[in-house]
Amino acid sequence: MSPETESYLSHLAVFGVRLGLSRIETLLLRLGNPEKKYKTIHITGTNGKGSTARFITDALKASGIRTGLYTSPHLECYEERFEVDGEIISEKDFEATILEVKRVTDEMATEGEECPTQFEVLTAVAFLYFAKQKVEYAVIEVGLGGLLDSTNVIFPEISVITNVTLEHADKCGGTLDGVAKHKAGIIKENIPVVTAAQGMPLEIIKKVAAEKNSKLYVLGEDFFVEKDEDKLIFSDNMGETFNYSLKMNAPYQRENSSIAVETLSVLAKQEPRINKETSLKAISNSVWAGRFELFNGVLLDGAHNPAGMSALRKSLDEIYPNVHRTFLLGVLADKAVDEMAETLLRPSDEVIVTSPVSERAMKEEELLLIVKNHTGKISVAKSIEEGIVELKKCEGLKIACGSLYLVGEVRRLLNLKS
Repeated sequence: MSPETESYLSHLAVFGVRLGLSRIETLLLRLGNPEKKYKTIHITGTNGKGSTARFITDALKASGIRTGLYTSPHLECYEERFEVDGEIISEKDFEATILEVKRVTDEMATEGEECPTQFEVLTAVAFLYFAKQKVEYAVIEVGLGGLLDSTNVIFPEISVITNVTLEHADKCGGTLDGVAKHKAGIIKENIPVVTAAQGMPLEIIKKVAAEKNSKLYVLGEDFFVEKDEDKLIFSDNMGETFNYSLKMNAPYQRENSSIAVETLSVLAKQEPRINKETSLKAISNSVWAGRFELFNGVLLDGAHNPAGMSALRKSLDEIYPNVHRTFLLGVLADKAVDEMAETLLRPSDEVIVTSPVSERAMKEEELLLIVKNHTGKISVAKSIEEGIVELKKCEGLKIACGSLYLVGEVRRLLNLKS
């Protein structure tokens, strides 16, 4: 990425998160509404959005459908957020598309329009790039919430809500009820919805779906997934039964993959090119960096909230029940860090605390004070690189988690040393 582009994106970051659709709608209108030139699948949820998007994208591609994928945040570089048929955008195309969007944002500023945020600009880049690449479907991951997220300008073929727990409540109504309403905000009139939500959030999703006349498919009510030795068995109320396996072997991927299978089954009713056998094979072979990924001797997982930590802990307990664990842990200050540490850690675990590469990062000294209440041996790394050096000295399973910003930098540094 050129210094000019990096400077432009850094400048936009100053505006922070500002939910609302007026800026992105104006920007896209001036770009010719590229988001209307292909079909879309819209995905929100507290956790599992990226993995579910990956499964669906791989399956569509395997069925011979030209498919775009937009996810966030990235691990190592902005270009990772934009894919067409499994290939990330080239630096040249990224620069060119950014420049095209920037010309429009400059016009908006000159005419007194409110400046779009960084995420809104990147979303416009995705929509424009996919149109230029003539994709047939684009799988679009929500950035934050749903109702007022800048991706919520699309009218998808199907909406997906993976799950709902309390995160970003400060921007989404202040309560779990408010968060659920924001997630349900992606539901469109007469458009089917697939979800694995439970409890009160599910009741809110059911209410909104009924108001929108949208057919709802719920994990545990309309479709099911079970583990049988080394394979998964998917079934639904229509009598369909599929067997498949997963290369992404974390237990939490069973739920994500079942959401993807159900989404594809529903979509297949209107898209005859979706092939069951090739789709399941693609899902079985899907990989997603930084999600329970064993990379150069370190297990990388993007768990960054209590629900994510619970999923990671269950995965570790199932796959590595009796192995000594050492964590390189770095978190963002706006997370429920004490609950995250309590959920993740055993008294026997070792922890090296550090800070992710983010202006929102919790300082390692502050994290130390929280973590020491939940486990025994703790040390501090003043940098992620120092943390990796110390982690490599430890016995047993080595894990980096707490933030995707941390995981991305760990992965980058491990890659440099390989």
